[in-house]
Amino acid sequence: MKIIGIIPARYGSTRFPGKPLTPILGKPLIGHVVNRCRQAALLSDVVVATDDDRIGCVAREFCRVEMTSPDHPSGTDRVAEVARRLDCDAVVNIQGDEPLMDPKVVDAVARLLDHAEVSTAATPLRDAEDYENPNVVKVVVNAAGKALYFSRRTIPFLRDRDTIPVREQLALFPFLKHLGLYGYRRESLLRLVSLPVSPLEQAEKLEQLRALENGIDIAVLTVGYTGQGVDVPADVERVEHLLRITERI
Repeated sequence: MKIIGIIPARYGSTRFPGKPLTPILGKPLIGHVVNRCRQAALLSDVVVATDDDRIGCVAREFCRVEMTSPDHPSGTDRVAEVARRLDCDAVVNIQGDEPLMDPKVVDAVARLLDHAEVSTAATPLRDAEDYENPNVVKVVVNAAGKALYFSRRTIPFLRDRDTIPVREQLALFPFLKHLGLYGYRRESLLRLVSLPVSPLEQAEKLEQLRALENGIDIAVLTVGYTGQGVDVPADVERVEHLLRITERI
């Protein structure tokens, strides 16, 4: 199976405009992400998908770039435009703001596509601050490892333990935090973006719910990687510190 890693990147982030070009230890953020993805053994190629010439110019120093329409409502639609014109069997959609992305996680999500239409990853939710944070998406899975539901609220609700401290609740149930990394078989991705926005997707503002509402299974792999993204300018210093440790800079 020919699998291509696609990193959607846009300039106009509300919380951090120009984020993909932000220097991280002297290298643009998008360059760090590309280099991590290039270490994934199962990706045939890595492509940055963007509608911005500034990002395109910089990203070409690190990988192939595909320019896309500026009218896409989501990164998934941007990835689908590129997948439609590439020679591939599947793609992995990788967030462009995680310079510490673990290549083994990328490979694991890609490997799930041998027997799944869509795949993703989750990690144990251990931080009490994440428990009620709506920006930290939670997921519950069935016995076969397929997603039952994603939510910005904490799921499941521990009915008999809801009054005890959050840290105690975290010790009682294996809550999962979703990582924003997706694998798609090409035909499944193109089908997904052709479907209308679904009611649950509209309510939660989570695109993956469109797949579940339309009967497209999502295989979920639980991994140890917790995700270390750059969401706001204040995150840069923290990520640089972690990069120095992991890469011994």
